[in-house]
Amino acid sequence: MHNILDKCKFSVIIMKTIHRRRINTNKKDIKKVVLAYSGGLDTSIIIPWLKENYNNCEVIAVSGNVGQNDELEGLEEKAIKTGASKLYILDLQEEYVNEYIIPTMKAGAKYEEYLLGTSHARPCIAKGLVEIAYKEHADAIAHGCTGKGNDQVRFELAIKHFAPNMPIIAPWREWNIKSRDEEIDYAEAHGIPLRISRETNYSKDKNLWHLSHEGLDLEDAGNEPQYEKNGFLEMGVSPIDAPDKPEYIELEFNQGVPCKLNGEILSPKEIILKLNEFGGKNGIGLLDIVENRLVGMKCRGVYETPGGTILYKAHEYLESVCLDKMTLHKKQELSITFGELVYNGMWFTPLREALSAFVDKTQETVTGKVRMKLYKGNIIKAGVWSPYSLYSEELATFGESDYNQKDAEGFINLYGLPIKIESVVKEKNNGKCGYSLFHEK
Repeated sequence: MHNILDKCKFSVIIMKTIHRRRINTNKKDIKKVVLAYSGGLDTSIIIPWLKENYNNCEVIAVSGNVGQNDELEGLEEKAIKTGASKLYILDLQEEYVNEYIIPTMKAGAKYEEYLLGTSHARPCIAKGLVEIAYKEHADAIAHGCTGKGNDQVRFELAIKHFAPNMPIIAPWREWNIKSRDEEIDYAEAHGIPLRISRETNYSKDKNLWHLSHEGLDLEDAGNEPQYEKNGFLEMGVSPIDAPDKPEYIELEFNQGVPCKLNGEILSPKEIILKLNEFGGKNGIGLLDIVENRLVGMKCRGVYETPGGTILYKAHEYLESVCLDKMTLHKKQELSITFGELVYNGMWFTPLREALSAFVDKTQETVTGKVRMKLYKGNIIKAGVWSPYSLYSEELATFGESDYNQKDAEGFINLYGLPIKIESVVKEKNNGKCGYSLFHEK
């Protein structure tokens, strides 16, 4: 199910529902709950927990398909067996790419090198949750995010945007379970099948943009990630295991949006998926980072973003010839703010929308082609072309050109005039500056 309601109709129905009834937050009045469901450890045990602790309420599981396709296999059967009345699988892939990934990529937004794979998926999924909650006349929305992480903020701010009066249930902030080991104990006691063991119990998040790994040996910042261990990496290989021969690709953009790969016209989603293949087999897009979480603590994670890393690099390469200096520098400055907004769950805010409008304006001339060489984890620039290129070989050459080098003298005199005047004034007032500094006894 996708785009159940168009945006205008969706907003009208939400506002009418809000004014018609304010949902009671008392447990006894919660009869039906919509749960953000992935089938992972957290959400698998939440279904029976909700029924045990919320008066045997009906639980409707909702999974947003943002490209984690293999993880959706058998999901409906598992959800119903563990107590859900039904499962919705929302195909959000195109929406996720076009309305979240591409705007963030065009902004050049990162958070401490992290390419925001989990961050911009959450508001997309949360919007779908609210749609189903209103369709099903649910009394609350639940999620499996921990009280330590960023995702609880991302989900809940998006829910508050679309449904400000909707109660939100966060079991990790209520139950007595203290660890993933205790979650496994609960699952085993309730006969809930799991795809993981205590030894492979990494906390992971996967979509078409990235895969994150947290927990277990990675919690010790002194441990090297096991990139060469079979089964650790899922979207690619270690640079050590990548081919010994480089691979060239050509990527084309139209106003900042990727539109062709190796001469073939493709949608942005198709390009990302193919770049994942190119990047994955060449060991590209691995990031090991200790990041500063919104809630205040530092956390260590390993990310795989093979296609996204190539896309960011190619886009930045094209911008380097298409944008004037002041626009490029201001855009780079604002990309930090954009990245922080996305990371902190503030996608649906006036500032993020305003920054996106600025970014779209800057992208009007970001059209052209780049060639990249991929080799053992490296992305090497191999050529850039654009009809809007501001780079002039005739001006920049060390050979003969029409550039009058004598013009630089007047420019330097005017550019340095404030410095010269300041030095003269200090000299006049017996200050130590300029010439006098070199003639002290």
